[in-house]
Amino acid sequence: MLEKGSKLYSILTGTCPKCQKESMYVDKNMLHLKNLLKMQEHCSHCGLKYQIEPSFFYGAMYVSYGLNVAIGIATFIISALVFHAGMETSFVAIIVALILSFPFVLRWSRNIYINMFVSYDPTTGK
Repeated sequence: MLEKGSKLYSILTGTCPKCQKESMYVDKNMLHLKNLLKMQEHCSHCGLKYQIEPSFFYGAMYVSYGLNVAIGIATFIISALVFHAGMETSFVAIIVALILSFPFVLRWSRNIYINMFVSYDPTTGK
């Protein structure tokens, strides 16, 4: 399921969507918040320019919104149905879940967004 050549591989690993041979980010660790959004200019293997056009990643905000809504709904369902929590407790659980998932959502939204426009090409970067 998570094999090279799939969109899911590129999204979860943060690798170049075209060749999947190198990380798009200067720092691979999502928990280093200082470098969370620092990206390479282009892929050194296939030459793909990550900032396809000026302000390209502003569109990732919409993806981020969708991911945050999904996390919020999932957290509410788990806290309300599984743990039988009240509304206030569920609200606190949602806030905590969104804060903890912040770096992951930020990176994954960019990864999802660029993968919507760039497809894997196994012949690149050889």
